[in-house]
Amino acid sequence: MPEPIRFYFRNAIQSVADSAPTRTVLQHLREDVQQCGTKEGCAEGDCGACTVVIGELQDGQLHLKAVNSCIQFLPTLDGKALFTIEDLQQADGALHPVQQALLECHGSQCGFCTPGFAMSLWSLYLEQEQAGSPAPLARKTIDNALSGNLCRCTGYRPIIEAAQRMGQLPPVAFAREPVEAALHAIQRETSFEYEAGGRHFFAPRSVAQLAQLRRTHPQATLLAGSTDIGLWVTKQLRELGDIIYLGRVDALKQVAERDGQLEIGAGATLNDAYRALCRHYQLELGELWQRFASQPIRNAGTLGGNLANGSPIGDSMPWLIALGAQIVLSGADDSGQLAERTLALEDFYLGYQKKDLAPHEFVAAVRVPLPLAESGNGVRRVFRTYKLAKRFDQDISAVCAAFCLTLDGGHIREARIAFGGMAATPQRARRAEAKLQGQSWSEATLQAAMAALADDYAPLSDMRASSIYRMTTAQNLLRRFWLETRPDAPLTRDQLNVFAASGADGAGHAVLERGHG
Repeated sequence: MPEPIRFYFRNAIQSVADSAPTRTVLQHLREDVQQCGTKEGCAEGDCGACTVVIGELQDGQLHLKAVNSCIQFLPTLDGKALFTIEDLQQADGALHPVQQALLECHGSQCGFCTPGFAMSLWSLYLEQEQAGSPAPLARKTIDNALSGNLCRCTGYRPIIEAAQRMGQLPPVAFAREPVEAALHAIQRETSFEYEAGGRHFFAPRSVAQLAQLRRTHPQATLLAGSTDIGLWVTKQLRELGDIIYLGRVDALKQVAERDGQLEIGAGATLNDAYRALCRHYQLELGELWQRFASQPIRNAGTLGGNLANGSPIGDSMPWLIALGAQIVLSGADDSGQLAERTLALEDFYLGYQKKDLAPHEFVAAVRVPLPLAESGNGVRRVFRTYKLAKRFDQDISAVCAAFCLTLDGGHIREARIAFGGMAATPQRARRAEAKLQGQSWSEATLQAAMAALADDYAPLSDMRASSIYRMTTAQNLLRRFWLETRPDAPLTRDQLNVFAASGADGAGHAVLERGHG
């Protein structure tokens, strides 16, 4: 039986029963309840003017995160709390420290983007409050929190100063207990079904329920973080039909280590997934985590959704393929029993936007090999990933490269290379790998592998990069990998960044693009 959407908003439980399943949270705020502090700038999750904070229960505790309301569908709020810029003002009319700091530091110019900046700063303020971290905040922490907010008046300096100032003002504590109590009262033990205008929105609570729904509704759109599908509606004006939402299946959000692998559920957010991964691969993935989209996108989007989407320019697939990751697919078989199959991630992609996924199946998890343990026999794995884009934050890759070698002393026992942006799918460089396999990790071997990349790929020219740029930088990234991992006097990333800024890589070779790699 279809039920209304229930969520906590403005200190009360709200109930919505007549909005389309694809109506966005932003549309509801501005058009349905006339709360117009939240702005629409881009309607695609890029500018941050629409930033709100969502609260949900995890293990019985309230967790808050900033997201883009312009691409979040209203039914996904069921069982959650919604906070907007109007919530920051105190009961006595006083400004919140975030607002006061923006005022004192002249952090608002035209003012259109200011509500989004304020909400991102409020999310950071709450995070620091809960952690008990003292002021001032590190610049990198501030930049990361504001990575999803654009200011068209170039007002970043005073906004950053406001972020540093807000922690110096008299604190204002956030009352979590009333919100937690309200959310506990509206949690659903079983699947949620919402219907409006003949369109259904299903939110199962278990993997078994999800599998049965997928079997019954094979044409339904599977929705996770909405960071891609949201744009199908706001930009492409597509009709999605029925929707099956994965965001309430707690089992899909689990991250666990077992048998030398890190298994990440398809519903784990990008931030949760990369946080777990960087406990093992901080050097290799730390910068990519920071550069993957923006904080609000990483708060909402999922690693499983990124893999299921299968974009040829997605940033997760190249390094997962290079590490030899496996994707886990699940679904209900003809008898209704839950069935699972596993395949290498590179085998999942059959062609542009084509995947080895049956109509009744869904992505359940990805299994990532953990670093090799120190064995003392000289065998080690070296792994790096690099992203080239026009901006450091919140930009799509022109080229994303990942390299992984298993070295036995100075010889290559196994080579795995994968690129995004070079072909119609994330794809391994088999010919370049063959030039490395069984060889010494030397400059001569490197040169042969670099030349072979031209036989592995025929990249296209588009708005992000020309084919010549892509091939040249792909080859240069392989050289950079060698410089960082060569047996004789490897260079650090900091050294290479200095060389890149001066136009040389430290070995007398021109560097065409650093690309923040």
